[in-house]
Amino acid sequence: MKKTTSSRKQDHVDLCINQNVQFRNKTTGLEHYSFIHNALPEINFADIRLETRFLDATIQMPLMISSMTGGYKDAERINAELAEICQTLHIPMGVGSQRQALEQDTYTSSFSIVRKYAPTIPITANIGASEIRNLSTITNMRRIIDMIDANALTVHINPLQELMQPEGTTDFSGVLNGISYLVQYAEVPIIVKEVGAGISRDVAQRLLDCGVRIIDVAGAGGTSWAGVEILRKEHTDDSAFFWDWGIPTADCLEMIYPLKQHCDFTLVSSGGIQSAFDIAVSLALGADICAAARPLLTILKDRGQSALETTLLEWQQTIKKIMFLVGAKDIPCFQRTKHLVKNI
Repeated sequence: MKKTTSSRKQDHVDLCINQNVQFRNKTTGLEHYSFIHNALPEINFADIRLETRFLDATIQMPLMISSMTGGYKDAERINAELAEICQTLHIPMGVGSQRQALEQDTYTSSFSIVRKYAPTIPITANIGASEIRNLSTITNMRRIIDMIDANALTVHINPLQELMQPEGTTDFSGVLNGISYLVQYAEVPIIVKEVGAGISRDVAQRLLDCGVRIIDVAGAGGTSWAGVEILRKEHTDDSAFFWDWGIPTADCLEMIYPLKQHCDFTLVSSGGIQSAFDIAVSLALGADICAAARPLLTILKDRGQSALETTLLEWQQTIKKIMFLVGAKDIPCFQRTKHLVKNI
């Protein structure tokens, strides 16, 4: 029996925090790098700054709690708790897909609650690629933007997930036209992200050509959304082959970062970001900020708000320590200078 959007969203979160949905035979590739020690950093540790600009706001560290949650009963509590932490630490937050809120208003508050608890930070709305195919009206998109007073709209492109999903939509014709329409008419910046299979250089270039200026690579190596959907299926088939399909996060960054030579855009690293080291390597590879979801939701579920806030503050300090030991006083310096060596 085909499930409702609401029950599907709850399935997704429950599986992500209760079962092993990691890639099985593929990693992010971030672990293949080591930092080059600088014995003469010539900086004062106390002067190191992680502040950066994102969506016309200054955020206190280059990290976003990424799009995953909303559209079912318990999501209101989860999103409220995440939003409260983001507001306290002054970092951005994205909500999960708001498709459910377009279909019915039962759980609209699971999204709108975010702005109540996070009145001043950047918050991003979220809609799937299949909902913006050949878009010709902005009405519904304005509705989900206004629902959370969003600073940007994220379009998640997820052909692999839809292909594996029992209720999936596999017609992706016209998605780029829909993205172009949003860039022209949405009145907020458009973020385009994958959901764990990565964005290639060619796709990034096509997005830049149509006016997108924020690209979230969401590479392979973290949560396998193909795996999530495989676990949701009632019957097994040969789709298990696709559990590890995708471009590792580090490879996405290496491919896409050179495009910055010809176009000014924000590069977001996500897909398997689970530590301060992952964030630091991503930044050194050219990412402007990073984003994470499942590891942070797991901490929130198992240990509560205080533990999640403590973890994020520990990440903040560890990133500063890495920057000190390579001689980088701020994020631009960390990105500009070659601080990494590849181990393989």
